[in-house]
Amino acid sequence: MASEQQLNPGSCQPLGARYHLDRTGRRGTNFALWAPAAEAVELCLFDEDGQETRHHLTEQDVQVWHGFLSGVRPGTRYGYRVHGRWDPWTGARWNPAKLLLDPYARAVDGCYTSHDAACAAVRNWPEADVADTVRDNRDSAPYVPRSVVVHDEDDWSDDRRPKTPWAETVLYELHVRGFTMRHPDVPPPLRGTYAGLAHPAALAHLTRLGVTAVELLPVHQYASEDHLQARGLVNYWGYNTIGYFAPHAGYSASGSRGGQVGEFKRMVRALHAAGIEVILDVVFNHTAEGAELGPSLSLRGIDNAAYYRLPPNRPRGYADYTGCGNTLDTRRPQVIRLVTDSLRYWVTEMGVDGFRFDLAAALARGGTNGGDAVDTDHPFLAAVAQDPVLNRVKLIAEPWDVGPGGYQVGGFPPLWAEWNDKYRDTVRDFWRGARPDVRELGYRLSGSSDLYQRAGRRPYASVNYVTAHDGFTLRDLVSYDRKHNEANGEDNRDGTDDNRSWNHGAEGETTDEQVNRLRLRQLRNLTATLLLSAGVPMLTAGDELGRTQGGNNNAYCQDNEVGWLDWSLLEQPGWQELCALTARLVRLRRDHPVLHRRAFFSGRASTPGGRPDLTWFTPRGTEMTEADWFAPTACLGMLLSGSALPERDEAGRPIGDDGFLLLLNAGHEPVVFTLPAAAPAPGWEPLVDTAAVHPDEPAPAGTVVLGGRSLRLLRAPAPAT
Repeated sequence: MASEQQLNPGSCQPLGARYHLDRTGRRGTNFALWAPAAEAVELCLFDEDGQETRHHLTEQDVQVWHGFLSGVRPGTRYGYRVHGRWDPWTGARWNPAKLLLDPYARAVDGCYTSHDAACAAVRNWPEADVADTVRDNRDSAPYVPRSVVVHDEDDWSDDRRPKTPWAETVLYELHVRGFTMRHPDVPPPLRGTYAGLAHPAALAHLTRLGVTAVELLPVHQYASEDHLQARGLVNYWGYNTIGYFAPHAGYSASGSRGGQVGEFKRMVRALHAAGIEVILDVVFNHTAEGAELGPSLSLRGIDNAAYYRLPPNRPRGYADYTGCGNTLDTRRPQVIRLVTDSLRYWVTEMGVDGFRFDLAAALARGGTNGGDAVDTDHPFLAAVAQDPVLNRVKLIAEPWDVGPGGYQVGGFPPLWAEWNDKYRDTVRDFWRGARPDVRELGYRLSGSSDLYQRAGRRPYASVNYVTAHDGFTLRDLVSYDRKHNEANGEDNRDGTDDNRSWNHGAEGETTDEQVNRLRLRQLRNLTATLLLSAGVPMLTAGDELGRTQGGNNNAYCQDNEVGWLDWSLLEQPGWQELCALTARLVRLRRDHPVLHRRAFFSGRASTPGGRPDLTWFTPRGTEMTEADWFAPTACLGMLLSGSALPERDEAGRPIGDDGFLLLLNAGHEPVVFTLPAAAPAPGWEPLVDTAAVHPDEPAPAGTVVLGGRSLRLLRAPAPAT
């Protein structure tokens, strides 16, 4: 290998490994690594037999070590060994015995195998309290993955992004592997892969549902934690990133030597062709290197103190706002650059349409306000806001972390949408009968103006959801009072105890038909509420077909039937009906502007003498008063006027729509609801009744009997023009 290669100075830009022709016409790869305080950097190449050849990089410009190595072609595996001081007491953890991934690697080959030699310090040192200060000089190469040189000149000229407006977006959160692992119509070699998600059989389900975007659980290269590997488990969800530019190789049917990059792009193209955007769930709050005795895989060995937040009074440790052992220091320009370079790469070169940021509050700590408090003027948020690529894509914050003051729902800047857990909790509580009144429900149904309107944001800042990957599935939400996480190996201590669930009389699966009928009705109630609320709805993959995790509310390590979708459920009539109802509600939402409003309700009419855009009713048919909002009740009516929309079409003409009346009854007993006199003849047209999935009876004149624990949607067609 060495005899065919010549190391020349190369360039300090761009970072990472770039295969190209140099100025003399020689083909090879330029390697560039930002390591400002390193004393020396070795580039390590691996041949097909795994033999390592080392090259000392002698050039350093603008804190970047670099060199052009001729003859190095795409598919070549490489890594770095970085030399420097070993002084953990000041945060210095350089150890050249540890092979490190390139932070800018576009592909990764191999997995991290838990072993003490992968740690920069001696894990099993007799004095455990100082173990992290004793350097481990064993070679980590047998236990860690390699970076891969990738060459790709795709210009995306044949791709057409859907560019779905925020207000019309319907998100569908799914796991690339779990979505197709049990799909009978996806060829076995493609199941669980990017190619499997791009298969016509997988796309057909998404298009039947009518969702406009998939929100993919992490697809950056990730590693499984030591404690999971010790129990024979893996990090299935992937919230443990170690490569911010590399598609996770475990989801590739094309191998791990660069083929995963092209396969991911083909998946994105296929989804775009089906009219579906691709949102990535990204984990920039921490890395897979964990705390002091975690493996040294990349950033820790390149420059520990430059990449991670270290407590000023104890730089030997890590500030942990994530619960995962470390926190990236996004106050630093180079870390901001790493994150924004990664985001731009996934947009411009991988074709994605937006991002959901895991524990986003951790990215905004310690900005202009000093200290480590969350700061909405944080340099990272400012960098994203001014970036001409990133400020045009969809950005979703999980607006909290685990540190003090980390709960920031409603607090992110106007560019961002947010997961709204207040919506989740309110809707769950309402339908299980845990709320004494409907004040909170009114805010959540109408777009959460109490959270977002003051900052000049729109209803689509609220990503509404009832379930997500983290927690019970929708079916388990109505089937279990308690979590059942024993299979995770943590004695059922993991996962939240605040499930706001209700088993309806039997814990888990039951043959009691009365319980099962009520559970199915509640599933229809929860689904309809979500899809008829103002804001952006997010469905969780499999909820529409009755997926269960057996009561496991933290299936992050269950890469098996627990975590995978069971497509055979669609052979059962009850789940077929739920899936059909979900698709019908998505279509209804898409077809009617009043159901996907761009602006908050005003409570006023748009024309003199007209009906207000939103009116709330009691079962008596009277408009809600302040006293009614505070009175105990489980029943509410919400009237949306299609004649009071503030939107205009592209020609500037006012947009009109039908009127809709949404009636909700979370009580056990039926309620006679007096209909408001708002519909022209022939009156209200019934569209959805969760007590009868396909209602065909005419609406009773003047009143409607709203079944116990049920929801009805009625329509007053707009007058003909």
